[in-house]
Amino acid sequence: MSLRSFFTAAVALAVLSAACTSGSTGPSTTTTAETPSTTSSTAAPFEGTSYAGTEPAPEFIEGLDWLNTDHPLTLAELKGKVVLLDFWTYGCINCIHIIPDLKRLESEYPNELVVIGVHSAKFTQESGTENIRQIILRYGLEHPVVNDRDFQVWRTWGASAWPTTVLIDPAGNIVGGRSGEGVYEVMQPVIDSLVREFDADGLLDRTPLSFTLEGSAALNTVLSYPGKVLADLERDRLFIADTGHHRVVAARISDGTVFGVYGNGTQGYADGAALEARFDQPQGMALSADASTLYVADLGNHSIRAVSLDDGMVSTVAGTGARGAWPPIGGTAATVGLHSPWALELDPATNTLYVAMAGSHQIWRLDLDTGLIVPFAGNARESNTNGPLLEAELAQPSGLALDGAGRLYFADSESSSIRYAETNPAGVVGLLAGPPEGPSGLFEFGDVDGTGSDVRLQHPLGVAVWNGLVYFTDTYNSKIKVADPSSGAVSTLFGSDPGWRDGSDPLFYEPGGLDIGGGRIFVADTNNHSVRIVDLVTGEASTLVLAGIERFMPADENYRGTTLDLGTVTLGEGTGRIVVDVTLPAGHKVNDDAPSSVSWSGSGSVIDLGPSVEMSLTGTTFPVVIPITTRVGSSALQGDFTLIWCAVDAQSLCFIEQFRAVAAVTVESDGADEIRIEHQIRLPSLDT
Repeated sequence: MSLRSFFTAAVALAVLSAACTSGSTGPSTTTTAETPSTTSSTAAPFEGTSYAGTEPAPEFIEGLDWLNTDHPLTLAELKGKVVLLDFWTYGCINCIHIIPDLKRLESEYPNELVVIGVHSAKFTQESGTENIRQIILRYGLEHPVVNDRDFQVWRTWGASAWPTTVLIDPAGNIVGGRSGEGVYEVMQPVIDSLVREFDADGLLDRTPLSFTLEGSAALNTVLSYPGKVLADLERDRLFIADTGHHRVVAARISDGTVFGVYGNGTQGYADGAALEARFDQPQGMALSADASTLYVADLGNHSIRAVSLDDGMVSTVAGTGARGAWPPIGGTAATVGLHSPWALELDPATNTLYVAMAGSHQIWRLDLDTGLIVPFAGNARESNTNGPLLEAELAQPSGLALDGAGRLYFADSESSSIRYAETNPAGVVGLLAGPPEGPSGLFEFGDVDGTGSDVRLQHPLGVAVWNGLVYFTDTYNSKIKVADPSSGAVSTLFGSDPGWRDGSDPLFYEPGGLDIGGGRIFVADTNNHSVRIVDLVTGEASTLVLAGIERFMPADENYRGTTLDLGTVTLGEGTGRIVVDVTLPAGHKVNDDAPSSVSWSGSGSVIDLGPSVEMSLTGTTFPVVIPITTRVGSSALQGDFTLIWCAVDAQSLCFIEQFRAVAAVTVESDGADEIRIEHQIRLPSLDT
């Protein structure tokens, strides 16, 4: 069987779901994949009592960029392993959905299975190797990824939809492939059978493989890929979805002081107290009418969480913690499985929470008084068709904003458009800016200002309304734009090439969300790990420096920083010193404004640090010398360091380094006069 016929076979097992198509033939009843052609994607069957393949898998093309590995891989070197190829593109929600499946398979078959991501980009921005690196870090991918920017591997295999997964047996032959979600349920039995079959024949190689991961050199930033922001100007509060850290951060707008953190920073699903609860990639937020409850779209947990701002308790108001069944059906909020909620918007007049359900290509509404949640707009087919609310077709809505006059604007990311849904019962979905309706609508994108359907955007994710205008993040173009609903005219306000720069000509890097009020735009500058504030009057942009976030770091038993074990140190009795020498990358310094510090425990018995037991390191230069007084005896000593550091010419763009120095100290009449602590901070290599 040829490769192309392999992926377009008409016969498929019933459990293999067909892919969603953007073409005129229409989608199947299961929206599980996205295809760039007008032919619907089908899955090749897994058939027979033996799953071993007969057709050799084609080798990877040379000259491609590889990530999460220190060298380009070949299928020849992976003989003896089961290999799973994952054809994906990083803006596709269906591709995001199967990441947990891939991680689960990797954990169950750590020495038998090798997953290789083949990133074949839909959007121009997605084809950059550095941008793919950011996504690998954002989603914690630990398998090799090859950048198939020109669709060479895609064409070799005859792939037709995102995501497409393929299995290769340990002999290097093709076993089967499929398009769409539900990867674990289909692939696990086949992988298990291949492992047993080839192991019995002595052809399975269980030699552990290790790869050089991008995450091994990643910097620890104060925020990690923040997805959305919500400003409460009346109460001087800014809520930040610290998406990559799986938590929500609350800070004062006026000075950046952090006054609350919700979620302990560990990916998971748990209600409870602020620093005990767990989120999974939180995104959009909304405040209750009385401003006492913060609602959070918990994307990875397919749920809507509620944070009581009085006591910090986190609860679940909608969703079960798992992705819902298909087709999506509404009902009592606590029992309905949701599909990747990405944004929220509250209508205080009706106490209704609108939910951008990116995973089912719909907008839902939750009645907070009755607890019922139902579809509001979109028929769950992925396309860009306008019309009556529940007949319209959306494409991964990811941002919401009410205008107060009967329209709910939304960023329809996969159709690269800004659209609206009228909130009256007879309302319709319409287009504000982006490509016109049609079979190619999901693949018409670019960076063209203009009017209405002449506008071209690239995967917008955030939208806000202020003074009658619609502001939005043109995310993959790294720009902030504005649309006038009265004319449909769109213009660029800020941004150009991806980057970071404050001032009158600011740069952004894939900003995911924004909020606006009081003449200021608050931007979740996702890939810059920061929140930016742009003054609409002066046009000046600044980066918000968060202060005091270290007070909300995990407890000791969950310590996630670097631990330096100094072993046993023998000091002399009397006076001495602790010398701390931290080496920062060239061109960087300890931030002059954000609070850096060190706190010591175990002192007082044989070591007395005096007032230095709690010591500020804000703006310090190294080495730092701390005088001590010693007495004969033995004691453990522990120093916990938090350093907020930055580039010399970009002090508001901060990184955070936490490390702990521990030593068993013995003081005798004769011994050394100092304890020396040395630590080096390195920038990651960006050679690929």
